[in-house]
Amino acid sequence: MDIDWAALGSVFGVSLVATVALVGLFTLGIVGLSKQEAATAQGGSAPLARTGAYACFALCAAAVAYGIFLIVS
Repeated sequence: MDIDWAALGSVFGVSLVATVALVGLFTLGIVGLSKQEAATAQGGSAPLARTGAYACFALCAAAVAYGIFLIVS
C-alpha cells in the first residue's frame, strides 16, 4: 500500500480553505441580517444589508449545490 502524500495534502488544503470560506460567507450573511434588524429597530430601513445577506446565503447554497454536483457526477 502506497500513499500519495502530495495528493492527500492537496485535498486537505483545498477542503480547509473551502470550509473556512463557506463558514465565513455564511457568517457575513448572518451579520447582514442582524444589521438589518438593528436598523429597523432604530426606525430606519436597511435594504442593502438584507440584499447582501441574501447574496451571501445564495452563494453558500450555490457552493453546496456544486459540491453535490461534483459528488454525484
